[in-house]
Parts: sequence; structure tokens; C-alpha cells
Amino acid sequence: MRIITLTAALFIAALVLVPSQAQAKDSDPWCAVYTAGRGNSYWDCQYSSFEHCYPAALANRGFCNHNPRYEGPPARPKTHGKRRVKQH
Repeated sequence: MRIITLTAALFIAALVLVPSQAQAKDSDPWCAVYTAGRGNSYWDCQYSSFEHCYPAALANRGFCNHNPRYEGPPARPKTHGKRRVKQH
């Protein structure tokens, strides 16, 4: 019984502690992508430029990629200046 409980606790801890792609931060346009073994990967999307991403990716044997879920800043509505009235 102890082994089953211990195995279940380790399995739950692994699910909670191992980062997944769904937990990746999506606020910036560049991601450092790390391989987590057997086809799994972790996307660390906290970099504002390729130059910020590259050292982190290089240190962890990953690579940099555009964040596929980045939406960018909200678009501003176009505003037009005051219209000038032509005087004759």
C-alpha cells in the first residue's frame, strides 16, 4: 500500500512541477524553446527580442522562435487631425 501511495504522490508532483507548453508565458513576441525529451518541449516566451532570447536558448541547448500565441499590443483607432477649412 505504501508503494502505491508513494507512486501516486510522485506522479502528481511530476504533473504539477514539470512545465508544459500550456503553461508558457505568452506576453512577449520571442520564445526560447527547450527540448524536454521524447518529443516534449517547453516554450519560455518572455523575451522582447531575438537578442534577449538567444543567450538563454544557447545556455540551455534550445533555440529561439517567434511566439505563435503573441497578439501584440491592441491596435489604436486611427485619429484624424482637425480638418482645415479652405478660405477663399
